Amino acid sequence: MPYCNQCGTKVAATDAYCAACGGRQPGVPKPSADPLPWLTSRNAALLCYIPLVGWIAAIVVLASHRFKEERNVRFHAFQGLYLFVAWLIVDWFVSPFFQFGPHGTRAAVTGLLKAGLFVAWIVMIVKTSQNEHFRLPILGELADRSVSEQR
Repeated sequence: MPYCNQCGTKVAATDAYCAACGGRQPGVPKPSADPLPWLTSRNAALLCYIPLVGWIAAIVVLASHRFKEERNVRFHAFQGLYLFVAWLIVDWFVSPFFQFGPHGTRAAVTGLLKAGLFVAWIVMIVKTSQNEHFRLPILGELADRSVSEQR
């Protein structure tokens, strides 16, 4: 049974740290700095376009040190995030605006806008899976500007 290299207490061969002093033990591999080593750039970009939950992947990609220098992945993360923000704007601001209009106007307008955003998510999933750099009309320009400002 090995001993701690700092305090001399007995430790198991598989212990990464000493229970008594907290010292790191030699011979135990350090944990990987990359939490998702299997995640490719294309898959990271694809995850940013999952309808209604892609914003989580987009924030992870934007906060990740691994994708800091990959302009294309960051572009897709920003564009996916802006798609989700557009969905929230339709849901929280446009829908209540038409609440007092004629009967059915609210459902028709918000339904069409949400369907358009959902189609945009699907189109972006297809384009990204084919490694095409496709920019949505307004959101793509915002995403380009956001990526440029971070350089």
